Amino acid sequence: MSRYFKYIPYFMAGVLLLVAFFLPRAGAKWQEAVSTESSMEGKGTIILDPGHGGRDPGMTGSTGVNEKELNLVYAKKLKELLEQAGYEVIMTRETEEGLYDEDAANKKAQDMQRRCALIEEVKPLLTVSIHQNSYQDSSVRGPQVFYYEHSTEGQKLASMIQKQLNEELTETTSRQEKANSTYYILKQSKGTAVIVECGFLTNPQEEALLIQEDYQNRAAAAICRGILEYLGE
Repeated sequence: MSRYFKYIPYFMAGVLLLVAFFLPRAGAKWQEAVSTESSMEGKGTIILDPGHGGRDPGMTGSTGVNEKELNLVYAKKLKELLEQAGYEVIMTRETEEGLYDEDAANKKAQDMQRRCALIEEVKPLLTVSIHQNSYQDSSVRGPQVFYYEHSTEGQKLASMIQKQLNEELTETTSRQEKANSTYYILKQSKGTAVIVECGFLTNPQEEALLIQEDYQNRAAAAICRGILEYLGE
């Protein structure tokens, strides 16, 4: 056996060379995995605000569907998509209930104040309030995004979401983003905020679309794309 001892140094040198060859690559793979995981963390927080709730149903369509119900459906679908994209999402409400106390003298005012207080506390990247529209002329239809008239960033976000909605929902009317100076959630919210009116419940044809799951999924995906474009994704 002693005649093999002279080969041991060569064997050990070979082992060391193999270790030296593979360790950097293993380290690189680990570093790549860590970098990928880290890139999915800390992207920031987005607030979704399903409008109305509780005793405030919002608009009611001819089929009996309430706006507050649809707002929550659309917001939950959008929440899932944004979370898949790596963002933390906070909802102002996740049930049919409003954000007011039952003994509040002005439930609507308290509800809106609490929504804005949450936005101020969280300081999100942006806020999207989800609604369904209405108009005295039942022929009017199409999704529309509103922004506060003095907000440059709000206009930019609204424009990108509106563009995606127009391109995706081709079976309805294309509209333009619109400035507003009176909507409470836009006027009183801190930071960038928009209101997305997914469609008109006063239009029978559009109401039929708004309650279809496929249409809801496509609308949520379009809103998500607009948000991600604004955030530079």
